[in-house]
Amino acid sequence: MTWLIALLPLLLLALGFPIYVVLLASTSTIAMIYMDIPLTLVPQVMFGSLDKFTLLAVPFFIFAGEIMSEGGISRRIVEWLLSMVGRLRGGLAYATIGASEFFGAVSGSSPATVAAIGKLMYPALLRGGYSDRFSLGLITSSGAVASVMPPSIVMILYGAASEQSVAALFAGGVVPALLIGALTASYIWWASRRQTISDEHRPALPSVWQATRDAVWALGTPIVILGGIYLGIFSPTEAAGVASVYGIFVTMAIYREVDMAGLWRITLNSALLTSQILIIVAASGVFSWLLTVSGIPQTLVQVLGGAAQATWTMLLLTNIFLLIVGCFVDPVSAIIILTPLLVPLMQSLGVDLVHFGIVLTVNLSIGMFTPPFGLNIFVSQALFKAPLPTIYRGLVPFIVLQLIALAVVTYVPEVSLTLADLVRK
Repeated sequence: MTWLIALLPLLLLALGFPIYVVLLASTSTIAMIYMDIPLTLVPQVMFGSLDKFTLLAVPFFIFAGEIMSEGGISRRIVEWLLSMVGRLRGGLAYATIGASEFFGAVSGSSPATVAAIGKLMYPALLRGGYSDRFSLGLITSSGAVASVMPPSIVMILYGAASEQSVAALFAGGVVPALLIGALTASYIWWASRRQTISDEHRPALPSVWQATRDAVWALGTPIVILGGIYLGIFSPTEAAGVASVYGIFVTMAIYREVDMAGLWRITLNSALLTSQILIIVAASGVFSWLLTVSGIPQTLVQVLGGAAQATWTMLLLTNIFLLIVGCFVDPVSAIIILTPLLVPLMQSLGVDLVHFGIVLTVNLSIGMFTPPFGLNIFVSQALFKAPLPTIYRGLVPFIVLQLIALAVVTYVPEVSLTLADLVRK
């Protein structure tokens, strides 16, 4: 049975089936051949996989990200950042990474961040003298920080699958996200001195006040979301609902850039994206059940535990494995499928599961822009009509930078756990 569990999904993927069909078809086929169980168990496990209060945060954060992107919040964040750093050499690039970090703290979605920030910054970067390759690489990779910066949808799914505190995971992601931003800013400083950069935004000091006044409601978004969570006012799931209401209020009543027709369109888009994610979660839950009852997690722990006794070696092998997986599988599927496999292994090694959740998230965020199938790559290609080879070449230095950040996060647990431990106390 084990060989069929491994080969059948790969075969179906190679034939081009959607990931949820692959998982459901594989589970149903193996259950019929090898297990004396009624197939009615499959839909029962599917619905059981979705019957988690934490998962309610997913549709709300998706909706909040969509309405804030459409309603002018992302544009005001960019303008506010440009008012402060636009006068610096490389200011447009600094504003791009800063806006990605900020918008990631609003939407929790990597592709949404690429789309929202990329549409605003890509033309400006080209006008400012940045090369097409550099601009595409910066935008495509910077969006991935949304998977690490709370509120992260990937962390919500990991917390639900591993039964870890989502609030602690959110806290643990703050410093790694800032580390990624700092490394990227360092590279921007170096690269901007090697290119012919003539950033067009060089505002006078009064424009800082003007931009801050215009953006004050947008800047309050992460304060409302994260402040409410860490002050104990509401849970991460409730925070997602509050973020949605806040987004509707700001974009419709304050900025007035979304009308009722726009709200309906945003709602439909959010519902479609939510259904795409949750059907994968449901199908992955069935496949994870199959793996568990077949004893594969226990076997994997024994095999890998025998291959690498040292924790640091096991973490290195796990990172290599996750980086390869991230090149081919989207983070939602990877989280749901791999968490039941890897969590027992990490527990056997004494690795803190919140720390591992951050390591897993950083790995999969890198996979979002790693060739050949990183989702952010295809978002950039669709938005900017850029050839894939150009995007690939532009991503190389940013992949190296984030691998450095991954090594620090993996082998210096305090980077993730210092703030997370404060939440868990």
